[in-house]
Amino acid sequence: MEFVARSSLLRMAMATQNRKAIRESAIPLDFAKAYWTPPLPPLAAFELEKKQVENNLGLSPMVSLTDHDTIEAPMLLRVVPEARRIPVSVEWTVPFKDAVFHLGVHNLPSGSAESIMQRLRDYTLQPLAEKLPDLLRMLHSNADILIVLNHPLWDLCRIGRERHERTLRTLLCEHGQYIHALELSGIRRWEENQAVLHLSEACNQIVISGGDRHGCVPNAALNLTNAESFTEFVHEVRKERRSHVLFMPQYTEPLAIQVLQTVLDATRDYPDYSSGSRHWEERAFHPDRSGVLRPLSALWVRPPVYVRHFLSVVRLLELAAVRRALQLALARPQPQLALPLGSRQELAP
Repeated sequence: MEFVARSSLLRMAMATQNRKAIRESAIPLDFAKAYWTPPLPPLAAFELEKKQVENNLGLSPMVSLTDHDTIEAPMLLRVVPEARRIPVSVEWTVPFKDAVFHLGVHNLPSGSAESIMQRLRDYTLQPLAEKLPDLLRMLHSNADILIVLNHPLWDLCRIGRERHERTLRTLLCEHGQYIHALELSGIRRWEENQAVLHLSEACNQIVISGGDRHGCVPNAALNLTNAESFTEFVHEVRKERRSHVLFMPQYTEPLAIQVLQTVLDATRDYPDYSSGSRHWEERAFHPDRSGVLRPLSALWVRPPVYVRHFLSVVRLLELAAVRRALQLALARPQPQLALPLGSRQELAP
């Protein structure tokens, strides 16, 4: 919806569709509460990231996968032989004052990960300010855990840029000693990533790669390391304060195409997947008339006409000629796309 908010044309289109939704189903569109789960199951997502590193870079991969406020995926993957070394990681939702931040917490100890996760989840549901320092201190005290402030400049609560950045500065001032790196995100605009770089310099922080991949395209930002294990990589970031960030070619795709590609991936059917995740309507959730979140498959017999029309337009992106035309139309001046491919950052302890 952030992408829609920046376009007056798309805002008008969504307002029209909202009126149709109310007329046809008496359910207004609520994108603040609606969400979808990624189309790839955990093992497929792991393989996608693994193969990108192996095939495109010829290197040995280390993959850390996170879900919002759950460690179910990495815990399940650890019983699969090819993924047994995957760290137990999570993207923790942290309400703080008038904003919400996401902390990537990587490499939790498997024996106590569930109990730690419950404490983190309790704070998310009931964010008592006095509990946050204790939780961050507890995580930080384990030298094998890596805490990353993901997409720090993303105003998730839409409180306005100035308020968000003011709250961000307060977070870093009060708790920055427990945060080990700021994220350069593979799905955020380059201007925002540049601002994160300036922020990292201002607060003597280090940056690390990351990204919220919700479709079937591998992450566009990676870290290069000589570490032979994820724990060794954590020590490299925390103790040696070294991070080597690489942006992959897909990062140069116009943001609009990236968004449409994600929608395209998310609204495909995957007949080989398990029941409950084969059809896109089963993976997308929206409040019903009572405000209860339910899969779209439970809210309609078939998608409404306006939804089918929208998806038909999105699926034009599968046509090579249409994609190329969009790339040309949305291309930005080359000087603004001069990305530091293979760039690195090193900060003295």
